[in-house]
Amino acid sequence: MNSPIVHDHERLAMITHSPIAIHLEDISVRYRKPEVEIRSFKEFTIQYFQRRIRMQDFWALRNINLDIYRGETFGVIGRNGAGKTTLLKVISRVIAPTKGRMIVEGEVAPLLECGAGFQAEMTGRENILLYGSLLGHSHQQIKEHIPEILDFAQLDGFIDAPLRMYSSGMIARLGFAVATSWKPQILILDEILAVGDEAFKKKCKARIDGFRAEGATILLVTHDMDLILKKCDRAALLEGGSIVDQGDVHQVVKRYRSVIELSETTQR
Repeated sequence: MNSPIVHDHERLAMITHSPIAIHLEDISVRYRKPEVEIRSFKEFTIQYFQRRIRMQDFWALRNINLDIYRGETFGVIGRNGAGKTTLLKVISRVIAPTKGRMIVEGEVAPLLECGAGFQAEMTGRENILLYGSLLGHSHQQIKEHIPEILDFAQLDGFIDAPLRMYSSGMIARLGFAVATSWKPQILILDEILAVGDEAFKKKCKARIDGFRAEGATILLVTHDMDLILKKCDRAALLEGGSIVDQGDVHQVVKRYRSVIELSETTQR
């Protein structure tokens, strides 16, 4: 018997009655950087001990308040430098927030950037073992999944070659294959579909659809607004480290496009 068709508004109603998978409360991230450019570590060391370095604060995120529901596909959009990747790094526990409170319910499988966590001098096979262990899987579990990973990544005999010989698309295929070989509770994708050929992107989207249908929580960062509109239940727009709009995906994308249009008009 075929499952009934669930329209987008019905799916959203079901999701927003689900438990919260990710809760962010007043999350802020501050970086400190020298006021003037320092060209070398030696120069930095000399100026540091002479107490000549003056630091300034840069807030990559400011007072982020956000709830993402279990089973939701949530889009994070914004211009370059808006704070999207920093936000995902906080949720992935790669960096700690300067202030605020975060609750994440479930294991996180992050694909934050092409090749993150990989080592260039290690082979693809060795990197599978390394990355799989970083995701919390045992050596035996990883070895059992290697045939499936190789089949999905389709690296055509490069699996025992050093990663430095791989193209960015090959690295992305390997990273995606490892991170999604196990069904994740929370999957974080940062521009991972920006590289690779169309056939691979189609495979990735199909796998994401499978996780989505099985109730995984997915955070998606991309500049592909058509992908956001097709795959996401809700979205948030970041500008200058703050959320300036969130909720209905069509509304948020419309506002993002107006921000881009205004920026392009100003630059003319």
